[in-house]
Amino acid sequence: MEIAVCVKRIPMVGGKIVVTADGQGVDTRMSGFTVSPHEECAIEEAVQLTQRLGGSVSVLTLGPPEAADQLRDALALGASRAVLLETDGAEWGPIATAEAIAEQALRRAAGPEGPYDLLLFGNEAADTGGYQVAVRVAHALGLPCVTGIKNIEITDDRASASREYRGTEELFDLPLPAVISVKEGINLPRYPSLPGRLRAKRAPIERYPVQRRDDGLRTTGLRVPAGEHRRADVLGNGPDAVPALVRLLDELGVLS
Repeated sequence: MEIAVCVKRIPMVGGKIVVTADGQGVDTRMSGFTVSPHEECAIEEAVQLTQRLGGSVSVLTLGPPEAADQLRDALALGASRAVLLETDGAEWGPIATAEAIAEQALRRAAGPEGPYDLLLFGNEAADTGGYQVAVRVAHALGLPCVTGIKNIEITDDRASASREYRGTEELFDLPLPAVISVKEGINLPRYPSLPGRLRAKRAPIERYPVQRRDDGLRTTGLRVPAGEHRRADVLGNGPDAVPALVRLLDELGVLS
């Protein structure tokens, strides 16, 4: 079982989101980076499948040279191969991203290792939420595809995948190779071990430079929605604030 997991480097935004001066992107200069929770679960699912069935896990991302950090995180969790489709760091749209991933999958299929049996994706990236790349990759490769999956079983040359939809369970039977996108909650991702981190630090990363291509999409501008602004009222200082505090608690219904 040869599985490829496709991930995306995204900023960790724990506070206020700031847009760049030109309005074309999010200012990430003060941000750390990670992958989406759905993709963490995709890595874990791939590792669990290969532990049961044999085979190996390749993790692939399209991004700047710094995206190697996210690949090493995946290697520390049990992936055995890392592939970086290296860009200049500019944001790619889903059409161009899917084309680059599909080309890499075809490159692998034409080599001595042969094609992947399964391509796993997170259901959507946490930053853009496009839901498109997995479906577009499957279309480009002519493979069956299901999305939003919460359980996967592999038997012989077929995959059984299920998901919940409006209170019912949908079950899909797919021939392999196939493309599947999974949702957070399909499993509980493990923490990397110290030996895993050390191994990942030394592991080679395959790099393939890719040129930005026109996919017909344009960003006209980003803006941060206006939030609610609330002012703070000082009730008083020391014992003098007690009557005002009691009135406030009574207005909130805290006092009986």
